Parts: sequence; structure tokens; C-alpha cells
Amino acid sequence: MNRYPVWKNLILAFAVVLGVIYSLPNIYAPDPAVQISGQSSSAILGDNEIAIATQALSAREIGYISAVIDSSKVLIRLNEKSQQLAAKKIVQDALGREDFVVALNMAPTTPEWLKRLGAGPMKLGLDLSGGVHFLMQVDTEAAIETRLRSSLSTYKTTLRKEKIRGIVQLKQGVITGRFKSEELRDKASNLALSQMPEMTRRKFQTESIFVLELELGEQGVKTLEDEAVSQNLITLRNRVNELGVSEPLIQRQGRTRIVVELPGVQDTVTAKRILGKTANLEFRLAAKLNTGGLDTEEFNNDGRPVNIERDFIITGEHVSGASMGFDENSQPQVNISLDADGGKIMHGVTRHAIKRKMAVLFIERKVRKVGERINQEGEREAVYTSYDSREIISLATIQSALGAQFRITGIDSAAEASELALLLRAGALAAPMDFVEERTIGPSLGAENIAQGIKSVVFGLLLVIVFMLFVYKVFGLAANIALAVNLMLIIAVMSLLSATLTLPGIAGIVLTVGMAVDANVLIFSRIREELKNGLSPQMAINTGYDRAFVTILDANLTTLLASVILYGVGTGPIKGFAITLSIGILTSMFTAIMGTRSLINFAYGGRNVKKLHL
Repeated sequence: MNRYPVWKNLILAFAVVLGVIYSLPNIYAPDPAVQISGQSSSAILGDNEIAIATQALSAREIGYISAVIDSSKVLIRLNEKSQQLAAKKIVQDALGREDFVVALNMAPTTPEWLKRLGAGPMKLGLDLSGGVHFLMQVDTEAAIETRLRSSLSTYKTTLRKEKIRGIVQLKQGVITGRFKSEELRDKASNLALSQMPEMTRRKFQTESIFVLELELGEQGVKTLEDEAVSQNLITLRNRVNELGVSEPLIQRQGRTRIVVELPGVQDTVTAKRILGKTANLEFRLAAKLNTGGLDTEEFNNDGRPVNIERDFIITGEHVSGASMGFDENSQPQVNISLDADGGKIMHGVTRHAIKRKMAVLFIERKVRKVGERINQEGEREAVYTSYDSREIISLATIQSALGAQFRITGIDSAAEASELALLLRAGALAAPMDFVEERTIGPSLGAENIAQGIKSVVFGLLLVIVFMLFVYKVFGLAANIALAVNLMLIIAVMSLLSATLTLPGIAGIVLTVGMAVDANVLIFSRIREELKNGLSPQMAINTGYDRAFVTILDANLTTLLASVILYGVGTGPIKGFAITLSIGILTSMFTAIMGTRSLINFAYGGRNVKKLHL
């Protein structure tokens, strides 16, 4: 009696082995590092960039462990974490910001054999290991410019339908219309009132020209600024979700700034590129030969000048879905899905433009060097400014009326197509953003609180171990072994799930320690009762485990349900607590029931036992 079949013991052994393997990476501390990548995902870095960066670091006496190319980016591991910020600035100045992005990183030191098994360390929250902090400035002037251009395009279309002839342009935030008669101007003014009620109107006459000026008032500007920042907040949250970051902090600061904190991020270069890219599209028709110069813009397309209309059909704001694929010639493409309004507008324009070319304009915020200055330390440093880069990524002939689904071809590489699809899928930014501040941040609750959190686990574990050994002897030893395995399994499961451990998460582990022992106390107390009722030791063990199981299951299920609700409705620290508690409940039921039963069976099973050490 009280012997497990071989298959049950094998399951337990397999679970323990997996727990050891997938918890091991957490004992290898990561190296502080700086990471270099190209502004574009298709950029290739080589030995020349490594030489420039390492020579600059050596000249400033900053030591490094290694500098290698890792998946199209350069990773330089440093000796000390305190040198990260200085090293980042030195490397950035040496390489220049026009073509390269330099960001802080923590390089994992997990052995290769563990990596091949898919094992990696679990992520630590900002309150334990810090993370990346970005302060981003929303370019609301660009958002207002885009909205005015969109309003101008719609306004001009309406004027043409109503046969109101005149010259209407946008310049320095003011829409100006010039008409040959006062009657035409008044009609245009009434249309503007119905279409753009937020605009203030001014009428005047210069010689024989009747002029109408439309400009956003102070309240209109504020409304558009709020809309741009709110849209960017939503888009940033979508992009962070695409990056797979757990428990991020994304919130507005002041009127036009956004704070982004990403805990446990390993690839900060990718995070910075994905978060900061405007990644907007404009779909425009190629200009006809007789189109006036004021209504067209000239762009370079594969070395040839191309004139396209200033008015766009739609922008990336109407893109509802995007995925990377390949065309019939195995060239990368992006498959686009538009929302209902976008599909309707696209169909309405392109059905009258068959055999004309349509350009897809890609808009991206970049930086360039504009000079140098002397900083407070008396050192010379580069000065950079940001600008919007606009380039044609596709220029194709419209063969038939387009609808809500079509494709963009002519993209240089699969990496660029994949990144463009990701950005469009996450949503277009309503306005470009600049990184005002980027830094790594330490524990938000302080090193003392972190140490106390770790001590609470250690002291709680030690007290439980002593108590169980003193009260339950051999059975207590089995419970302590199961408890240690339980903690290891929690860490292994969190590593496998890429869950983030926070300080409240440590509190969840402490609670789990108590709950795991509570299950064993119920079992052992039940065994004592069965012994008092006159059952033999073997029968008491068997009956105690069987009858206590239902009570333990009920208690753990109710707690698990509560933790799931906490995770569903909570945010940030509450989610961290709920995650560790949920995982701990599941692993503790496995170790407290099946694990201790196996150890007790090993000690007493199949033997003629007269007395239990309980």
C-alpha cells in the first residue's frame, strides 16, 4: 500500500528536471551594455562601426568585455553598469545620430545550452531591476498641419462639386481662398462654416480679388492638440503590446509630452525605433501634365523626379490591418486593409483614376547634425535637429478601382516590410514625436524595500521550515522539500511565460509559501485524526490524503478565482501580485499533494510500519 506507479514517479521527476532547467537562467546576472543599430531595420552594421565605437570608448578609458554583431546590431558589453550612460553618449557622438541608434541594454549571460532549450531569465519589473524611461515630445504643430491639409482637401472637393471657382491654398496654418467675385467668396465662406465650424473667418478685398481666410482659433488649436496626444497614447499602447512588454507605464505629462516606462526590456533599440517612428502613409495620385505647380510636389523615385498631387486620398489613420507577404516574384509586400470610411474614399477616387499612377508616401521622423557647441563641462558636443523625411515607397498604375484591401509593393527588404506592417497594424501616430529624454531608471521603491521584500521570502521560508520540522518531523521534512521545489517551479513557469516579477509579485510568492504549507497541514492533521480513530499507519496515510484533497481543492479554487479577477480588473502592481499568486496556487497543489505523497510513499510505502513520525 501507498506506492505510486512508475508513471507517476516519472511525471514528478520530469517536472523537477524541467523546473531546474528553466529556473537556472535566473542565477546568471546580465551584463550592462550599449546596443547599436541602424535607423532603418534593413541597415547592416559591420566591423567598421565596431572599431569606431570601441576606439571611442578606449580613448575615454571606459572598459568593455566584448563587442560583437548580434542579429544585424552591435552589442558592446561593459564592465560596470555605472558607465552605461557615459558610454552611450560617447558611442552616439562617435557614430552620429543620422544613421545609427544607440540605446542602453542589459545583455543576458545565459549559457548557450540553456538557450538551445528555450530557457531564459524571467523579466524583472521597474521596482526590482529598473528599466527604460522615455520622455517624448509630441509635435502638435505637425498634427495641426496634417488636419488642416485634410480639411483643405475635403473643402476643395466640395468647392468643385458646387462649381465655386477660385484658388484655395494652405500657408503657415492659414487656408486662403481667392475669388473673382464677392458672391463666390460668400458661398465659399458659408461652405466653410458648415464643414469647418471651428475655423475663424476673415473677409477682405485686394484690388479686384475677394479674399477669404480661414484659421483655427485658440480653442480649436487646443482641441486638436488634445486629440493628437490622446491618439498617440493609444497608438503607443498598441505598439508596446506588439513589442510584448509586460506591465508598461504610458501616461501623459503636461500638455504635449508622454512618459513611457518599459520594465524588463532587453532590446531597447527596437523599442525606441518602434515607439518613435511616425510610420504614417499618404496615398496620393501622380499629377497630370497640366496640373499647376502650386498643386503638386516633386519627389525622387529611383533616381527619377516624379510630380504628385499635394492633396492626399487617405492617410495611414484609415489602415485597420497590415501584414507582410510576398508577391508573385517573391518580392516583399505589405497587404493593407482599410476601415469602412477609408475603403469608401479609396474606391471613390480610384474608380475615376484608372490607368493613372498612385504614389504611396512614407513619412518618418529623423535627426541630422546641424553643428557643434561647448557643453557645461567645457567639452565640444554635436547638436542635432529633427526633421520629417518623406519618400515614395511605391508608385504603381491603378489597373482597377481599389477597395478596402490592396497591397503595397516596391519595398526593399522583408525586414522593412515586416516593420512597416507592424507599425501600421499598431496604428499611425497622429503627430511625430521626439525623444526629449531617455534613461534607465533604478528601483522605484528603493533598494531598502527590495532587500526587505527578498528577506520576507527567506525569513518566511526559514520559519516555515523550522515549524514543519519541529511539529511534523519526517512529514515536515517532506513538506519542506516540496516547498523548495514549489518555489523553483514558480520561477521556472514565470520564466517560460515571460511574466514580470514585481515587488507585489514577491508578496504573492510569500503568500504562496503559506498556502502551500497550509495544504500539508490539512493533510497531516487528517492523518493524525485517522490514527486516533484506530486506523493502521498505512491506512491513515491513504485516507488522510484522499479525504483532505477535496477541502484543499475547494480552498485553492476560490483563491485562484480571486486572483484571476484581480488580474482582469487590476493594473500594474496588482497584476504582478495576481500572476505570482495564480502560478503559486497551481504549483503548490501539485507539490503539496502529489509531491509530498511521493516522498511519504518512498519513506513508508510497502513496509510494515508500526508508528509514524508525525
